[in-house]
Amino acid sequence: MENKLVFRGRVWYFGEDIIDTDQILPGYAMTCDREQLKEYALAGSKMPDFAKRVQPGDIVVAGKNFGAGSSREQAPVALQGAGVGAVVAVSFARIFRRNAINIGLPVLYADLIGKVKNGDEITVDFNTGEITLPDGQIVAGQQPGESVQSILVAGGLIPKVRQQLKRKGGETK
Repeated sequence: MENKLVFRGRVWYFGEDIIDTDQILPGYAMTCDREQLKEYALAGSKMPDFAKRVQPGDIVVAGKNFGAGSSREQAPVALQGAGVGAVVAVSFARIFRRNAINIGLPVLYADLIGKVKNGDEITVDFNTGEITLPDGQIVAGQQPGESVQSILVAGGLIPKVRQQLKRKGGETK
């Protein structure tokens, strides 16, 4: 069985701190349909062509306070829609992290600043919190708790609740 909590992908390195939600998804994109949000992922950042170049499973790496700013759920939705497999950052804005987990976008606390560069292939294991770098070195991140892991495996909070209700014979609509 495929392990849904291990990701191997190409790094998009945003080493600086405070990549805010306006950079992740600019305000002008907020009127777009949910499906269109992916076209504007990180359009306000130092890599405005990110959405055109990102490949499914790629991993965003950043510094402190990734996702600061507004509480818009559309920011992690745009990243997920664009194909981002996971986000690794030194720290996250609390509401961004919660929104990401709720929609099933894996986020992990770890300091990869200066340890990776754009295009590197890394493996992120959410079971252990470990990141394997291109040279084989392992960096320890903060292992997500069981509750977060179960939400991510289910594909988000709503799918997890639906699974729980189904097991209990409840309504799933």
